[in-house]
Amino acid sequence: MPSRALFASYRRLFAAPGTAAFTLAGLLGRLAFSMTGVSLVVLIAERRGSYALAGTVAAAGLATGAVGMPLLGRLVDRYGQARVAVPATLYNAVPLLGLLLCVRLGAPDWALYACWAACAAAPNLGGMARARWAHLYRADPAARHLANSFEQALDELCFMAGPVLGMLLCTTVAPEAGLLTAGTLGTTGTLLFAAQRRTEPPLSRPSSTPHHGSPIRVPGLRVLLLTFIATGAVFGSTEITTVAYADSLGHKPVAGGLLALVAAGSCAAGLLFGLLASRKTPGVRFLRGVAAMAGLLFLPLAAGLGGAGLGLLGVALFAAGTGTAPTMVTGMTLVQELLPQRQLNEGMAVAVSGIVVGISAGAALAGTVAEHTAPGTGYALPAGAAALALLIALAGRRHLIGSGPGPRPAENSERVVSAAR
Repeated sequence: MPSRALFASYRRLFAAPGTAAFTLAGLLGRLAFSMTGVSLVVLIAERRGSYALAGTVAAAGLATGAVGMPLLGRLVDRYGQARVAVPATLYNAVPLLGLLLCVRLGAPDWALYACWAACAAAPNLGGMARARWAHLYRADPAARHLANSFEQALDELCFMAGPVLGMLLCTTVAPEAGLLTAGTLGTTGTLLFAAQRRTEPPLSRPSSTPHHGSPIRVPGLRVLLLTFIATGAVFGSTEITTVAYADSLGHKPVAGGLLALVAAGSCAAGLLFGLLASRKTPGVRFLRGVAAMAGLLFLPLAAGLGGAGLGLLGVALFAAGTGTAPTMVTGMTLVQELLPQRQLNEGMAVAVSGIVVGISAGAALAGTVAEHTAPGTGYALPAGAAALALLIALAGRRHLIGSGPGPRPAENSERVVSAAR
């Protein structure tokens, strides 16, 4: 499809006033999030001389983030995006600055763990943006599908550009420059995002909406959570295995480009997937997406075990990347279908937390495999994780297939009040 036609198809999303403003503001914050991982590792490795310390500090932040993100999402559902995101991002800047000072002043290792773990209060801008699209186009399933595809493409763009920008700042300016820039961009982006009040979803009236507990009680979300954990393991193990494989061939710097090809494949697939009209329910599309992801991830495994060069591996990784976008897009659409508006931010934060947990576990397993097996063997991990995701989705398909497009009756009957403007 020509780029002009592609642009025209997505332009209709921005017909609603304020959509461009919150999208651009959220993009700043999400770019910052994608910079933090590599910036943290480079900073600690450079100042403390230990990749092991850098890895465990990063893991501590992922663990607390996986717990803190859903809790913050619950507060957003209860009090509104702006009332929670503003204090959360201002608070989050404090332990981040504390970490920079601790590293600079030679503080004990435990101080680094404490500071980075305290950064778990970062708002989930991707989830809040998707919640805004779901509210704006709650009566238009096709537009919501298009919006979720667009958001997935933005995620992939951030994870292509963020690590490169972070590495560039850390290596050419100062080791602290990456995290300092990420903190500045994240705070600025979140404050600008929160300032876009006219697109913020309204709050449910507490008196007319009884509390139903955690969204985890919804069977379909439990299926999605387990599937997303396995999908996160695909991401984490692919990253570490690709770095190890490129290093074994004496071309470690090329690993960043190879990983960018994965993100590029997912970005392109996400944009094209949004244009596909389907009469199938989101649950059916999700199962097909997971199946495609599982099948395509055998391509890097074949390239790795076959001793293919970096060129063929890059093609295989790009193709594998095209299988992840439909899974993520329809997965987030299902979250919007399964949960009422009053639990949407918390539900999407739960889904993202599952991905974070999977990334951490997949990276840890891939590191062990890379140290004790032949180069390329590690690609069995993402292939296996994708196969596990497919098995989980198939086992829980009765909780997914029944979800259909559009607002549900319970959702239509809720009375809502606008947050204070």
